[in-house]
Amino acid sequence: MRLARARTDGGVVTGEYRDGRLVTDDDAYEIDEEELLPPCEPTALYCVGRNYATTLEQMSYERPEEPDFFIKPPASLLGHGDPIAYPPFTAELTYAGELAAVVGVECRDVDPDDVSDVVRGYTIMNDVDALDQQGRTARKAFRGSGPLGPWLETDVDPTAIDMHTDVAGERRQEANTELMLFDPYEIVSFVSHRFTLQPGDVVAFGSPANPGLVEPGDAVEITYEGVGTLRNEIVTSDAF
Repeated sequence: MRLARARTDGGVVTGEYRDGRLVTDDDAYEIDEEELLPPCEPTALYCVGRNYATTLEQMSYERPEEPDFFIKPPASLLGHGDPIAYPPFTAELTYAGELAAVVGVECRDVDPDDVSDVVRGYTIMNDVDALDQQGRTARKAFRGSGPLGPWLETDVDPTAIDMHTDVAGERRQEANTELMLFDPYEIVSFVSHRFTLQPGDVVAFGSPANPGLVEPGDAVEITYEGVGTLRNEIVTSDAF
């Protein structure tokens, strides 16, 4: 099932997204994909880095002994189809296509075997990074650095999903989630032992190799099979 959010004349509505229609218990709305909002309202986005061996090799990182994570704030969110403004403070803006879980219930200290009971579904995040800034917060936690969507897929096995990322029509990333160093269940469990997770919180699992530079005019399309495609276009810094 695909669960999505959209703004309607009656306010923000959440329901099942079926072929251009957002269906609730009481009504159905004709909604274009580009009109979808981020599929959840998190208190935080917990993002794991360095979770693919090929990425470690590419970036000359050391292999982590446990999930290496950072936090993006809700203010970083963009929806599917929203433009990503190239910030004026960077000359090195990058993309990274990531699978992400959305928590469905308040929880803490969750065992890996029980993670599927607390996750509402899976979606896609673009971990936008101002690579030339100092420190992860400055690099990764600015306005528009967290495109998320287009919806939540509730029926998917996150441990063996093919993915690819296209930038301006060129294939830049291609991998499978089975290549993760820490699988999604381990990561959600790890984060839950450090924070009390709230409904709507996001846990992203890291990007395969070849996160790279983007320029205004580039369309970034991140696809995880069985989940969907998140698409956003880079625009000039005037929109920041």
